[in-house]
Amino acid sequence: MRICWRRVGIASVLFMISSVELRAVDIEVDVFALMAGKCSKLRIGERDFACSSVAFSHSPGGRSGFTVPLNDPDDDSHIITFSGESGRRDGDVYELTVDRMLLKSRDSPKEDGLPKPAIEPLTGQCKQVGSFATQHVSSISCVASDSKGGKYELQFESDGSPISVKMIRVENPEEQEQRAKALAAHIEQLKCRNKAAAQGILPRDRTEFILQCMEEGQPDKPDE
Repeated sequence: MRICWRRVGIASVLFMISSVELRAVDIEVDVFALMAGKCSKLRIGERDFACSSVAFSHSPGGRSGFTVPLNDPDDDSHIITFSGESGRRDGDVYELTVDRMLLKSRDSPKEDGLPKPAIEPLTGQCKQVGSFATQHVSSISCVASDSKGGKYELQFESDGSPISVKMIRVENPEEQEQRAKALAAHIEQLKCRNKAAAQGILPRDRTEFILQCMEEGQPDKPDE
C-alpha cells in the first residue's frame, strides 16, 4: 500500500518549515519560522550557492538552528543547518553561537525512513535582524569554520513578506511520529519551492508544480 504523506500533510504544512536534521541528535523542536528572500552570499567550503528561503528552529532544550536548502544544480536534496545552543536576543537582534553544521544531501543515509545528516563541528556565529513577534526579519548572516579551515558563510536578505511562525508541542510517541513525518514533508516542500523559483514557474502554476515535485520525491511505502 502506498501512502503519500506529503499530500496528506500539505494543507497543514504550507508555508511552514522545519529543521528535521535535528532529529539526528535527539532534539525535540518546538518552534519553526520560515523566511522568504534571497542569499546575496552562500558559500560552503569552496563552492558558492544560491537560496530563496531560510528557516529558524528552536528546541525546548535550548538548541537552535538556521536551515538553508541550497539551489544546487547537482543535488536537489542539498540542505545545511547552522546549529548552536547559545543564543541571546538584544532588542531586534538575535545572535546564535554556532558549534556544528548539519549537512544533508541525496547520498545521506536514511534512519526510520528519514534522511540522517552528517554532523560537522564548527566554530562561528549567526545573527538575525528582526523579530518573530512582528513577523518581520530583515536579514540573517552566519560565518563559521571547521577544524580543517573550511569556511561556511551565509548572507540572507528577506523579501519583506511576513514570516510564518509555528509552535509545536509533542505529547506522546504517536504524536512524535506524526510530527517527524510532517517535518520531512516541510523540508521537501521547501526544496520544491526553491526548484520552482529556480525554474521560473509562474505564481499561478506554482502550487501544482510543488505538489507534483513532492509527489515525485516520495518513495513508496512498503505494504503493511
